[in-house]
Amino acid sequence: MDSSTTLLLAAHGSRHPEGNDEIRRFAVEWRQRHPAWRIEVCFIEHADVLLAEGLQRAARGARRVLVIPLILNAAGHVKMELPAAMDAARAAHPEVSFHCARHLGMGREVFAVLQGQLEQLMKSLAMPDPQTTGVILLGRGSSDAGANGELAKLTRWVFEANEHELVELAFTGVTWPRLETVVQRQVRLGMTQLCIVPVYLFNGVLIERIKAQVERLQKQYPQIAFAAGSYFGFDQGVFELLDARVAGRDLPSGALLECDGCKYRQAAEAEHLHDHSHTISIANVHAHPHQEGRDDHHHAHI
Repeated sequence: MDSSTTLLLAAHGSRHPEGNDEIRRFAVEWRQRHPAWRIEVCFIEHADVLLAEGLQRAARGARRVLVIPLILNAAGHVKMELPAAMDAARAAHPEVSFHCARHLGMGREVFAVLQGQLEQLMKSLAMPDPQTTGVILLGRGSSDAGANGELAKLTRWVFEANEHELVELAFTGVTWPRLETVVQRQVRLGMTQLCIVPVYLFNGVLIERIKAQVERLQKQYPQIAFAAGSYFGFDQGVFELLDARVAGRDLPSGALLECDGCKYRQAAEAEHLHDHSHTISIANVHAHPHQEGRDDHHHAHI
């Protein structure tokens, strides 16, 4: 990594202060792995150092800034606010080139992390028969169908790689089905053990909510053995994925994400179409060539 390049981790930010503190500790650990790299941290919301200030800090003494969205799925914030912040930073610092890697996504690297989580949960249950052990991947849910579809893809990969009869997805909010509904269905279908695998990077309000939901479900179904995982931000696979983002990023064009410089995004901003609900019309989905199956996100991402 060129010493004139600053890496800027852009996390969503959480209303849970501990979640933001964990992201800062994550950055410290990543710096320890790469002591020659200059690594800064900022947040999209719910924190002290937001995008504008983070980009300004990263630009000091640098010729190149590479933003890395520390987000599994991205939609409104990454498609709209991050490109807008990058445009402002480019205007304020014309001597610095700004670039952005893709968000972490739901690819094979994240699948490997979830597979490791599932294997640990099965061990905690003393390796029961997978045919009677249901698996539930639990994501946060988005108003952007692409984000939910990415988790559905990951769910299918888990099914293909294992021998569980039931591998389903559930969401903590925004969309359906919710965890309680899927647990009820799997119990009715004869599962005697349930592995719940949260698809979350770091701690936050929703992780605490999941813990409370699982405790309630354990009381509601005392005959079922539950094993629930947690967030996986400090997993070795996440660090390796970030390293790959840095090593594999081609920087000649100055482009950001697919939506950087996109005329559809710019038209939406001009008409003030973006709001924090992240809802989109069917017409907008078909009008935007980058929308389907790409960066997807909803509030409270960590």
